[in-house]
Amino acid sequence: MQTTKISIGDTFGLGFMTFAFFLGAGNLIFPPFAGFLAGENMSLAMVGFLLTAVGMPLIGLVAVAKANGKIMSYLPAFAATSLAVAIYIIIGPAFAAPRTGLVAFEIGAKPFIENADAVWVIAGQSINIAQLMFTLFFFGIVMVMCLYPGKLLDNVGKVLTPVLLILLVALALSVMFIPGSTIGAPQQGYIEDALSTGIIDGYNTMDTLASIMFGMLIIDILRRKGVNDAADQTKYLIRAAIIAASGLAFVYISLFFLGMTAGELAEGASNGGAILTNYVEHHFGTLGIVMLSTVVGLACLTTAIGLVTACAEFFNELLPSISYKRFVVIFSVACATVANVGLAQLISISIPVLMTIYPVAIALVLVTFITGRFARPEFSQRLILSVALVFGILDGLNAAGVDMSVFNFLPLFSQGMAWLLPSAIAAGICLFLPKSNQTAS
Repeated sequence: MQTTKISIGDTFGLGFMTFAFFLGAGNLIFPPFAGFLAGENMSLAMVGFLLTAVGMPLIGLVAVAKANGKIMSYLPAFAATSLAVAIYIIIGPAFAAPRTGLVAFEIGAKPFIENADAVWVIAGQSINIAQLMFTLFFFGIVMVMCLYPGKLLDNVGKVLTPVLLILLVALALSVMFIPGSTIGAPQQGYIEDALSTGIIDGYNTMDTLASIMFGMLIIDILRRKGVNDAADQTKYLIRAAIIAASGLAFVYISLFFLGMTAGELAEGASNGGAILTNYVEHHFGTLGIVMLSTVVGLACLTTAIGLVTACAEFFNELLPSISYKRFVVIFSVACATVANVGLAQLISISIPVLMTIYPVAIALVLVTFITGRFARPEFSQRLILSVALVFGILDGLNAAGVDMSVFNFLPLFSQGMAWLLPSAIAAGICLFLPKSNQTAS
């Protein structure tokens, strides 16, 4: 099959687009708060965060490339479809995509709106007027951009992302050169379990889940560019992944240091968005708030575009009777609706769900690299992912506040990672399983 080579400029555009897709709401609000709470233990917390918020998404993209986009091929059709649907709904209209609109409002728009907390009471429910209008406008833009996916590389990778990068570099330089406050003592889970707490914090970005989606989306974009050879697709996807991971690491490290040295600017803050806003307003005044609003708006917009596009393409393939454009409209409306639940509520609801599904996603990504070593690859993948799911459910129920004290004996259960050791043991056993003696009848 004839294939096209893309230019160095297009390769960087692809990498910048991938970076912009990942850099959304959670990527900006969680690191400053984690850095503030970790205090003197910031280094350990940051390493843990980088493992799940940079390392795993990078490995996820490479795994998708290695599997030629068919990362779930060894699972039963029903299980593969169910897992894919769950991931796309979580990362799309249920949690991640609506969160981009909420964070864009909280940090990017709210500081400029008078009476931003004014509400209407409709059917007994309090609706924030400004938030409702903003999210409708925000996801209206997302919908228009997603209706023309063939122009994603040009619109996002070559136009929006360079502006975003310039603003983020300016913010990072300010963290490096403006003296910060004295580093405080660690708080909450960062006192004794800074590394594992940082790892769990990395779940909140949802980027490992997103890497499975974005990997397939990037392969589709490469095909639209005429890159049809699987080896070339893998090569370009890996290059894009490295560019994106480098950018994410740079942003996270800067934001961790910002939170760690925020001092009194972080007092009373309930999330990293408040710390960011206070920091920028203190050091740069109104101009700084405008700059921060632009950064947050662009970051959230590009991520929302990637998420809605990927979801619409997936469900269009699953249900071809409904067109891609119709799914774009459906998901854009759904995101605007869910966004009006409120940021704090959305985060609290999403944590137990992430604790359940994330172990399965991580296991799926890692198993992709060793499937070739299994004598019985289908059985092995199914066993390992089943073990990850069962223990992930225990972690999820524990995070939801259900009394799970009977399982306290499990290694790493108190850290929210009960799934890790059993999944590793299952993988080790599968590596030594003999080939099946059954033959086809």
